[in-house]
Formats: sequence, structure tokens, C-alpha cells
Amino acid sequence: MRSRVTLGLGALRAAALGALLLLVWNPSVRVEAGGAPVLVLLDASLSMAGHGGRWRDALDTARALRRGGVIWRFGARVGAFDTLPPADGASRLVPALDAAAGRGGPVTVVSDGAITDLADIPPDLARRARIVLLPRAPFFDAFVASVDGPRRVSAGDTIRLRVSYGTAGMRDARGGIRDASLMVTSEGRRLTSRRVTLPDSGVVSTDLTLLASRIPHPGWTALDVRLEGVSDSEPRDDARLFVLEVSPPPSVVLLASPPDWETRFLARTLEEVARVPVRTFIEAEPGGQRWRDGGTLEVRAPRDVARAVAGAALVIEAGDPASFSRFSPPRAVLLWPGTQRLEGDWYVQPPSSGSSPLADALAGLAWDSLPPAASLAELAPDSGTMVALAARLARRGPPRSVVTLSERAGARRAVIAAGGLYRWAFRGGASGEAYRALMAGLVDWLLAEGAGSRERFLPVTYETPNGTPLQWRWTGAGEPRNVILALSAESGQRVDTLRFDAGGRAELHLPPGVYRYAAGDAAGGDAERGVVVVDTYSDEWRPTAPLLTPQPGTMGNRLSGVALRDRWWLFVVVIGALVAEWAWRRREGLP
Repeated sequence: MRSRVTLGLGALRAAALGALLLLVWNPSVRVEAGGAPVLVLLDASLSMAGHGGRWRDALDTARALRRGGVIWRFGARVGAFDTLPPADGASRLVPALDAAAGRGGPVTVVSDGAITDLADIPPDLARRARIVLLPRAPFFDAFVASVDGPRRVSAGDTIRLRVSYGTAGMRDARGGIRDASLMVTSEGRRLTSRRVTLPDSGVVSTDLTLLASRIPHPGWTALDVRLEGVSDSEPRDDARLFVLEVSPPPSVVLLASPPDWETRFLARTLEEVARVPVRTFIEAEPGGQRWRDGGTLEVRAPRDVARAVAGAALVIEAGDPASFSRFSPPRAVLLWPGTQRLEGDWYVQPPSSGSSPLADALAGLAWDSLPPAASLAELAPDSGTMVALAARLARRGPPRSVVTLSERAGARRAVIAAGGLYRWAFRGGASGEAYRALMAGLVDWLLAEGAGSRERFLPVTYETPNGTPLQWRWTGAGEPRNVILALSAESGQRVDTLRFDAGGRAELHLPPGVYRYAAGDAAGGDAERGVVVVDTYSDEWRPTAPLLTPQPGTMGNRLSGVALRDRWWLFVVVIGALVAEWAWRRREGLP
């Protein structure tokens, strides 16, 4: 009897110690993962609802393959399942497969195969997923791919639009019509048109010109650029909208003689911060007689340049002062002399609070991160000028004037003495914001604080394709904060909130349409206003060959590692064996 008790107690002790040793070692055990619920990834991009799309078949297929699992929609984003028509303007599978890999279990993809990020899918994720393909039927499509042009023009300007158009898919041999018309309209009014020849495939470009005076009214407007006279199966990509602003004179005129990196970055920044059209004239050779349009490089007679200068609210003279002697700006002027400069590393100092009208506009900038100016011109002493910015050579020595401001007989004047400030804009980031703030502050002050850009936010692009969000960026001072936006379209009015992230970016998802937006501060000040467009056009409407191929997948046979500490019953074995041994010893009177 005693030997039987000793043998039983030994077995309990061995079982407890063996299980405890396994828990300390914690080896992994390979188990089959095929028992997890099925996850079906359903393609919800616009191509599934385009011509030849099989959205209804895809819904039925996803439901049949679910077998008690779940369905996720994917396109531009990954979302929960619903039966609403597809609305995403992109077909990206990588985010969906990444999310599915974190969930585990078998994955099935139901798609038409028109995936835009196939090259970015990791090979192991691509092999594991089962792919069910529902391709679109082939068809012929003509489309307007893009429209580029100036954003702000004067009422007397000529607008030049660069239009890209093309065809895709199989053309019907019986209907070999290749001639079409590109037509530009505004609010139903025909502005211009041009006969074009459609390519056999691919995209080509052409220029359209029209007079800004033909646009029905000044301000923000949306031009409709459309292909007419084509017979294709998908009409939703036959037109694009282009937003521009028509402003009455006066405007900003930039004279560059000679043009250089300084004036190139200045012209680009002025187009962003000025609330009036910006016209640029360049002179590659000194003398004041050979001027060209800065946008088209067309030759301009000196009298045309003089006429533009006479009607401008702000004239900027950048370069050799002798080239501008024949022009007499009647209003505000910004001088940026490019001669007689002292080379060196001139570090700009932050302005004192309230020391100049630019102090508030430049507050909060990271001055220590700005690269130094490359040179500095000597300005003649003048008791009637105010020093807005100063710099020191190599951060030592007496400060020298970089930006000065003055006002005489109601006309305002500013002078920038530094060269190489374009490096601020070239570096981007904090330096780019400092360059933008400086130019915006100067424009605000020179235009009597009425026509410069004081907007807290701006659209990144004024037009966006169907199914993609409108993007906005914060341009105001201080940390980005949410803005309530009132939107007005033909379908009615709505109110949305722009929620800016830490980087000053916000997105807004809207259905196709032309939207006039307005937003004001809490105190009821001047509102930011403009026009943004969500096109009916989308790359998803075009016919494309499936990039995915059907495959059975390997998720059902995949093994996964499970550590023994994840097995709850092993802890029960250790505790149960030790408790049983203790109880048996007490019953037998053993220590």
C-alpha cells in the first residue's frame, strides 16, 4: 500500500514539474489556421459600377463566399460592408490586405482586377489571398484627361488652357469616327471650341485660347471643357471642370530684368498669396526694350508693358534698376535691386513685436532654421523709412537693413535689399513658410491691407476627380484649428467641418458638383470664399485590362505558431497536480 501511495504521489509531482517546465520553456506549436472565419474583401471602386461593371454580381458572390465570416469594402479606403453603390475613386488593395493580415484567417478578394497598386503588394500576401475575378466587358471610351491653365486672370487677359484628351479600349471597326470637338463653356454659355482628331489610343494635348472678357461675370467660376461629337460607351469622363478667378484691374505686375531664381520663386509665391492676378514680364538682356511675357515667353512691346504698369495696383521691380527707368508706377511699388551687393552669409533677425506692420505676419517663425541671405545691398539712409527686417553678417557686427517700408503721398513703397532669399522657398518646410509669410505680409501692406491673402486655409487643388476627397491646407498663423465651412451647390446647401491634422492638412468627401464655399471667424469677420469642384470624371471609368488573375489562395493550409503559455489548460494541469498531491499527502498523514 505504501509503495502504491509513493508511486501515485510521484506521478502527480512529475506531471506538475513537467507542465511547469514546458511553461518556462514556452515552445511554439504549429496549428492549422483554416478554422478562422472567412474575410471577404469586396472591391467598391467606381469601376465596379462603370460601363460593363458587375457590382450586383460582386455583391452576390461576396455574400456566397462569406460562409459566416465578414465582408469589408476596399477602394481608396478600407471600410465596413454595406450595399450602397461604389463611390471610391481608386482601387488600392494593399491597405485591405495589410488589415486582413493583422486579423488572420482565410482571405478572399472579389474584384474586377483593375488594381492600381498591384506592384506594391507583398508577395506573401498576394499568394495567400483567394482571388475571384469579375472582369468588365471591353468597350471603347474617349475622355478628357486633364486641363491646366492660370488660376487668376484679369478681365482683359487671354486665357490659355492646356487640355489633354485621349481614347482607350477597342474601337468599333464600323464606326471609325476620329474627329471631335473640344468645347469650353461657362454657365451654359459657349466660350470657344476647336476641332481635334482623336488618337487611336493613349493621350495627346492641345491648347485652347479664349478671352477672359467672354466669361459671364467676374470672380470665381468653373469652366466646362468637354469632348463633343464622340460616340463612346462611357460619357462620364468626356468632360473636366477647371476653376479660375476673373478679377477686374488693378493687378500685380512683376518686372524681372534679368530673370533669375529669385524672381522665379517670387512669381510662384505671389500667385499663391495675392488675391489679384499676377502678370510677369521678363527681360533677358538689359536695356528696357526686349520684354517677354513671363508665362508664354511671347515678345511684348515696351508700350504694352508700360500700359500694364500704369494699370497695376502693385508693381515689383526686381533686378537692374536701370531697366525700369522708363516706367512710372502710379501706386504701390516693391523694389528688389540686384546690383551693388555685398556677398556673405547674412542671417536675418526676428523683428521686434510691434516694430513694423510686418511683425504680426512674421510672428512665430523659426528664424534659427532659416538659411542666410547670400548678399545684401547698401541702402541709402532715409529718415522716412521703417526697417521691417534686419540682418547681421555671420551673426556678428551691426545690423543692416533687409526690408524697409515707407509711404509718401498715399503711395506705399517697400525695398528688399537681400539676395538669395529664394533658398528659403527652395528648402520648403519652416523656411518655405517663412518666405511665404514675408511675401504675403508685404503684399498685404502694399495693397493697403485689402487685396493680399489673409486666408486661414486654402484648397490644395481646386478640382478633384469623382470619388476622391478635396484636400485643404492651413495657411493662417498659429496652430491649425477646425473650421466650419458653408457649401452651396445646385443640389442645395450643406455645412461641413474641416478638421486639420498636426501637419495642417484636411480632407472633405463630397459628391460630384460645383461648390461655392465660405467660412468666417467666430467674430463674424471677412470670410474665405472660393469655388471647388468634384468632377464626374474618374480614371476608374476608363476601360482597363484586369491586372489580378484568379487563384485559389493558400490561407486554408497555412500553419501558425501558438506558444504553450497561450494554452490555458496547461496552467490548470500544474495547479491541479500540485493541489492533488498536497491533498493526498494530508490524507495519508505525510509531510
